[in-house]
Amino acid sequence: MNIKSIIKNSSFLAALLLCTQSMQALDFTLLSDIHVTPGNENETQLRKAVEEINGNKSEFVILSGDLTNEGSDEQLLNVKSILDQLKKPIYVIPGNHENNWSQSALKSFNDIWGDDRFVFESDSIIFIGINCGPYMKMGDGHIKQEDLIWLDSELSKRCTEGKRVVSINHYPIKEDLDNWQDYVNILQKYPVIVHICGHYHTYSQYKGGDIDAIMCRALDMTGKNDGYGYSDIHISDDSIKVYDKVLGQAPKLQMAFPARTSHPKFEYAKVEEYEMPQGFSIRRIYQDNASIFTRVAVDKDNIYFGNSLGYAKAVNNQTGELLWSFKTDASLFSRPALSDEYIIIPTADKRIIWADKATGRIIRENKSSGPYVADGIIVDGKLYQGGYKKFECWNVGTGNLIWRTELNNYCQAEPVVDGNDVIFGAWDTYLRCLDKNTGKIKWQWNNGSAANMLGPGNCVPVVTANRVAVVAPDRYMTVLNRNDGSVVWRTNFDGKYRPRESFGFSPDKKLVYAKTMDGQLLASKIDENEANIAFVTDAGLGYEHAPCIVIEDEGVIYMGSRRGLIVAIDADTHQLLWTYRCGSSEVNGFEKCNGKIYLSLTEGAVWEIEKL
Repeated sequence: MNIKSIIKNSSFLAALLLCTQSMQALDFTLLSDIHVTPGNENETQLRKAVEEINGNKSEFVILSGDLTNEGSDEQLLNVKSILDQLKKPIYVIPGNHENNWSQSALKSFNDIWGDDRFVFESDSIIFIGINCGPYMKMGDGHIKQEDLIWLDSELSKRCTEGKRVVSINHYPIKEDLDNWQDYVNILQKYPVIVHICGHYHTYSQYKGGDIDAIMCRALDMTGKNDGYGYSDIHISDDSIKVYDKVLGQAPKLQMAFPARTSHPKFEYAKVEEYEMPQGFSIRRIYQDNASIFTRVAVDKDNIYFGNSLGYAKAVNNQTGELLWSFKTDASLFSRPALSDEYIIIPTADKRIIWADKATGRIIRENKSSGPYVADGIIVDGKLYQGGYKKFECWNVGTGNLIWRTELNNYCQAEPVVDGNDVIFGAWDTYLRCLDKNTGKIKWQWNNGSAANMLGPGNCVPVVTANRVAVVAPDRYMTVLNRNDGSVVWRTNFDGKYRPRESFGFSPDKKLVYAKTMDGQLLASKIDENEANIAFVTDAGLGYEHAPCIVIEDEGVIYMGSRRGLIVAIDADTHQLLWTYRCGSSEVNGFEKCNGKIYLSLTEGAVWEIEKL
């Protein structure tokens, strides 16, 4: 057969065209961890980077998270105004700084950028980016259940012959993500040539399962004497090259490796299994099809919660049967509040919804000027509810607002209502005590730090007759005089113990319990005039930074971990009784009802613990 006859062969022509298409080189720019706050140096340098990127040969820009420091609407809009000066397409996903401290639970992010995930094609390459949390609290990264389904669906539709895939998120695909194995299990089905992330503010090449993966620089690398800059990435048919681009300097080759498209089946490490502890029953009641970010609410018959798809749900606490659900317009981050008649659901789409507890039928809704991401509590027919730059008191029966107190930032944690006091923290650095009847501020306290992220915004305080105790991300335990908010004692235990946000108390409120960042249970006497440790028990949890209320019931103290572990500690002997794994993701917290303990996990599971 001569050349002319070969060329006339249509199948050969198709293959030749496909090959020609795959040989096209592609250049794009990666920004990551820009951490822009209005007025800071990163803002100035980002403007310079935008100007420089407009003049380079990249086809588009990807921003792989941590746009801001605190994820506020103001900061997000400021970054958007700067990036609007780009003369090229830009694709954006959030990082942990947008997820952890978002006043709107990422609704504003989605409104500003269109979504918290993206997918597009350039020539023969599919680019797919996904959010990976953690959501509104410290913890490991987590990819929502619905996002994993979306990822698989999009790649299944788009990966036709000759297509290759580049995946992007903020966290590396290893232990930093609690469900990284599920993520890899999907990616390895497709011709993924590289996974790209940021988060660690450095360049690094690693393996995500069998997938070639890279971490890239932050905007600000001055601490490593690398100045300000970004990454330029070049993809050809057979290789991937990553260039470090310091502003005003020539690009320098940082990494180069083959563009592999085949991946051997990834072998998961065996998950440690635990036996059912003697004298206890532990069972999963319900598995949702989306993620759950809050504690559940429970009455004698049912369990109530909201999920990441915006559905409020009721489940029978015996059978696990779904009784009803209805959808809101944003992910739900507030635990429902229960009265005899109503379930009240504050939403990130700026509403408080009253629904019939038995049927889920919406009875009324009150619109607000800002989103709700805090847990509320009902006491004596009144709902005490934190919101965006406000704290409110509502009449449960009528739905009327009784009073509102203005704040400097948003509320997240549940308040404590005791006597005539309402005590709560907010992300404006302050712990406050309000008059229950008027909302007037009696006192307010902060820990001396101007950083919102170190304030008591996500810790439920412990309140006794004359004391208030709190642990914040500053890793101090603080006990205040309840009458005036003055400090009785405050300690970081000389750095030996590191309490952070996870807090609870003994039934007689003589002891406060704190989970430390080293996985210990620390018990301290609250009524002493100086720090006095009652006992410390190593719960074997290792490094811990996920907030989870510590609870005692029937002589047993329960703690939850960032990786789905529950530990039980004897309140009298202080000995570890047992450890049990309920899943791989963060334990949101515990709730007591019916002589049982109920808990939820971020992966969408609801569990019950019963002492027999």
